[in-house]
Amino acid sequence: MLRIFTTMTAMTLLTFALAGCDVDKTEEGSLPNVDVSGDPGSLPEYDVDGPNVDVGTEEKSVTTPDVDVTMEEDTVTVPDVDVSLPKDE
Repeated sequence: MLRIFTTMTAMTLLTFALAGCDVDKTEEGSLPNVDVSGDPGSLPEYDVDGPNVDVGTEEKSVTTPDVDVTMEEDTVTVPDVDVSLPKDE
């Protein structure tokens, strides 16, 4: 039990000691220079190895049924429709 108490006390003291550290910045940092060139609107080319895929086609003959379409003229009378809109308040 004493060993657990001693370990917990040491961990607590170490936590407070590390949290109380103050780090001062001594010099300015900078990012590396990166040269990016390219034509506007174009994407860079990448050489990517993909799987080999064999695609083949063969000609098929399909028999479709004959369809006869006829049209007839017809006159349709549309009834009058009354629309009542609610008044704005």
